Amino acid sequence: MQTELAPEFKNTPEGREAEAILRKCVHCGFCTATCPTYQLLGDELDGPRGRIYLIKQVLEGKPATQSTQLHLDRCLTCRNCESTCPSGVQYGHLVDIGRKIVEDKVPRPPMDNALRWTLKEGLTSSFFAPAMKLGQSVRGLLPAKLKAKVPESRPAGAWPSRTHARKMLMLAGCVQPAMAPNINSATARVLDAAGIQVVIAPSAGCCGAIRFHLNDHDGGKAQMRANIDAWWPQVEKGEVEAIVMNASGCGVTVREYGHMLKDDPAYAEKAARISALTRDLSELLPDIAPTLKPRVKASAGLVAYHPPCTLQHGQKLRGGVEKHLRALGFDVQVAQNESHLCCGSAGTYSVLQPELSYKLRDRKLGHLNQLQPSAIVSANIGCITHLQSGSEVPVRHWVELLDEALAPAA
Repeated sequence: MQTELAPEFKNTPEGREAEAILRKCVHCGFCTATCPTYQLLGDELDGPRGRIYLIKQVLEGKPATQSTQLHLDRCLTCRNCESTCPSGVQYGHLVDIGRKIVEDKVPRPPMDNALRWTLKEGLTSSFFAPAMKLGQSVRGLLPAKLKAKVPESRPAGAWPSRTHARKMLMLAGCVQPAMAPNINSATARVLDAAGIQVVIAPSAGCCGAIRFHLNDHDGGKAQMRANIDAWWPQVEKGEVEAIVMNASGCGVTVREYGHMLKDDPAYAEKAARISALTRDLSELLPDIAPTLKPRVKASAGLVAYHPPCTLQHGQKLRGGVEKHLRALGFDVQVAQNESHLCCGSAGTYSVLQPELSYKLRDRKLGHLNQLQPSAIVSANIGCITHLQSGSEVPVRHWVELLDEALAPAA
C-alpha cells in the first residue's frame, strides 16, 4: 500500500514503523473474513482493512474524527487478522500506533475519559484486591452488570514449600491474584510436581498491557521497565531458566517488551532478553507432561477448551494445551465452529464496548455448550471471567484442572 506520511510523522519512530507495516498491506480483504467485529457489524470500517485505511489517512495528514476514533475503539486487538494475512501485516502494532495518534487529536467526552482513567488506575492499583474482596463479600446484592465483573470467591490453596534446582520466575499479575488466586498457586503446585520451583519477584506488577492499550503508552512502558528491573537481578545471574506466564494476555505483552522498548537505549537490550526468556505455561507441557503422567488421575467428563486470542493469534501457539491434556488422559474438545474467534473479553473491552462484547461472549458460549461439557477451560483470566459471567458451566484455567488431577507424591 503506497503511503506518503505527513511531515509531523515522517521522521518519528512511530511513523517509520507504521509506514513499513502499511506498505506490506495489499488490501486483499482476507482479514475481514476472520474479524469478529466485521462479522457482527458488516461495516468495512469495522474490519482490519477499513481500520488500516483510516490509520493511513491520519498518517497522511487527513483530520482524525470521532468516527475514526469509534471504529478504532471497536477493534478487539484479537489479532485474528494477523493469522489470516498472507502478507504478514503486523496489524496489532499498527492499531496501537493509530489509536494513540487519534487519542492525541480527538478529545473524548468527560465521562468516557473518567471511565478510562478509572480502568487504567483502578485495575493496576494496590487497592484493587481489597475492593474485589469487598465486592465478593456482597456479591449477591450487586446489580447484574456489576455482579458479572465480580467472580465468586475461591480459595487459593497451599503454595509449595519445596525448593528445586530448576527455577522459573512467574508474573503474578495485577487482577488475577484477586479474582482467581488459585490459578497462580495451582501453577506453582503443578510445576513443583515436575521439579520446578516458581519464584515471584514482589516488586513486579502489571505487565503494562492495560495502560498501553488504553493509549497511555508512557504509563504502560513505565510498568514494563519496572518489571524488567524486578526480574533482572535473577536473570542476569542465571538463577532462572524462564519467565513463565499463566495469563496469555500478559504473556503476549511481555513477549513484546523487546519490540516496545527497542528505542530505549537503557532498556532495549534487557527488554529483548526478557522477551526471549518468556514462555507461556502451555509451552512447558512437552517437558513436564512425562514426569506428571504417572500421578495424573484424570476426572471423568468432557472438557471444552477455549483458546484465547492472545495465545493462538498473539503468540501463535495453537494446539498445545488440548494435545498434551489429552495425552495426560483428559477428554478435551475444541468447538469446531469459530474456535478462532474472540470471546469478547479483550482486556477492558467488555467494559468499554459491552454490547459487542456480550454478543461475542454468547456466540462463543453457544459453540462451547454444543459440546455439552462438564467444564470449560481457557488460558487467560480475562476470557475465564468473561465466559463465566454468562455460563452455568464452570469456567476455569486448564492448570487448575491438571492440579486437581494430581495424586499426592509417594
